Amino acid sequence: MMLIELKNIIKDYNNGGVITHVLHDINLKVEEGEFMAIMGPSGSGKSTLMHTIGFLDRPSSGDYFFDGEDTKDFTDDELARIRNERIGFVFQSFNLLPRTTVLDNVMLPLLYSGSKNNHEKRAKDALVAVDLGERLHFMSNQISGGQKQRVAIARALVCDPKVIFADEPTGNLDSKSGSTVMHILEKLNQEGKTIILVTHDVNVALHAKRVVTIRDGEIVSDKKVEEGERKHSTKVETD
Repeated sequence: MMLIELKNIIKDYNNGGVITHVLHDINLKVEEGEFMAIMGPSGSGKSTLMHTIGFLDRPSSGDYFFDGEDTKDFTDDELARIRNERIGFVFQSFNLLPRTTVLDNVMLPLLYSGSKNNHEKRAKDALVAVDLGERLHFMSNQISGGQKQRVAIARALVCDPKVIFADEPTGNLDSKSGSTVMHILEKLNQEGKTIILVTHDVNVALHAKRVVTIRDGEIVSDKKVEEGERKHSTKVETD
């Protein structure tokens, strides 16, 4: 089933009358259950593309269909609901609340959702899924960088989203912690989650099954990653 379809998407920014063209005529389809990497150098437009697909920003023109729905006329409230209920985000900088427990950080999206029940159980289950079941009551500033990113993944999972966006998820991590994070994303994809990974690192991109390369706001290649080319993280390392 087609989850994401972009048709002729253009994104411009207007800064005091100065127009900056960031995305140029983007056409892209993502099926449910894919593991896709968006790759490109700094300034290529890859993060803007992720923000557009993830409803953090609106395109200037073009058509965007999400889960079969034309999003053009969605209100800000409708887009916020989609972000909360059907999309999970994992960012390079973790974005956890300081001096707040791991469990409370993961429960936070549920407070803004329509869900009324089982918040604590759902958050605990998400933390167990990323092997942090024994860190529930640690403060977020008491755990390592790799553990913080795993908390961020659990928070992205807790509302059972259709797709998880991971923007440079290993960028602030050492190689061991980065390998753990990639293993978790691979496992989630094997369990049926759609994963869209944004990275400038080819070694990270090759964990995906498809790599879309963007340069100067345009898609310049869209390739399937053959099994022999793929990199695999074999196990979760504890830290």
